[in-house]
Amino acid sequence: MTLQQLQYIVALDTHRHFVRASESCFVAQPTLTLQVKKLEDEIGLTIFDRSVQPLKPTPMGEKFILNARQILMDVSMLKEMVNKDRNQLEGTYRIGVIPTMAPYLLPLFLEDFTKEHPNINLQIKEIQSEQIILDILNDDLDIGIMATPLNEPKIREISVFYEPFLIYANPNHPILSLEEVKAETINEPGLWLLDKGHCFRNQILNLCNKTADLSALERVSFESGSIETLKKMILNVSGYTLVPELAIDPKVDPENIRRFSAPEPVREVSLVVHHSFTKELLLSNLRKSIQRGIPQKFKKTNRFITIEWR
Repeated sequence: MTLQQLQYIVALDTHRHFVRASESCFVAQPTLTLQVKKLEDEIGLTIFDRSVQPLKPTPMGEKFILNARQILMDVSMLKEMVNKDRNQLEGTYRIGVIPTMAPYLLPLFLEDFTKEHPNINLQIKEIQSEQIILDILNDDLDIGIMATPLNEPKIREISVFYEPFLIYANPNHPILSLEEVKAETINEPGLWLLDKGHCFRNQILNLCNKTADLSALERVSFESGSIETLKKMILNVSGYTLVPELAIDPKVDPENIRRFSAPEPVREVSLVVHHSFTKELLLSNLRKSIQRGIPQKFKKTNRFITIEWR
């Protein structure tokens, strides 16, 4: 049984004539006739008495048509509700942002977004990637802002921008003697990483082609997930790491960073939602607001290569 078949039944009841009913549904008369017969065979009920002219519903057919009309009315109301919901810019929304992104990205767009949308309330939490995925699937979050792709069948990804990775090193580290760095040449000792569970850690390992079993002499981990703490430790102790470009302070950090040669490694940053999420205008406006706040160069070109974390 399909909604289309129910529409044919209701049209036939309205017009009491196969040709006029088919014309009202914009289908050929044989198509409507065939679908009505298929529905009657499926439910084991003769809906229309064809022995009289004009045809009329059978007693059981009248009850069936009454319910069919109600179903079609409910579906129409549901569609109207969804369409209205898509274009509604009000309410409270729960957003999860990964810790290596939140302190750098949120200040770039959040104030302007909330001023532009005074009827929207945002509840924002710093959450690691795997937990964001789980919370979206369990309806504990509405939107995630995180590194993608995820390849989750129930989650939709809306790409927003591509953020380059940069080398950040102690002033005495030999890697700073290079003008540009290639990923395959990162084999210097002293690479420091965030703790396990951070997607940014996984991206660094994927980029450097290293395993997760680095020795204690090659890494220092921080459960806080703080890139700023990592930078301060490297600056005052030794070693080097990779940082997202938004984490660079242009007034303080330039002497301690090196860019990768093209194509630059980047992390894809996306809005992620459950496939059932319908607030399309909200997603569109949020995406535009973020893109206005970030450097324009954070757009996908052939100079970039996306580093995955899963």
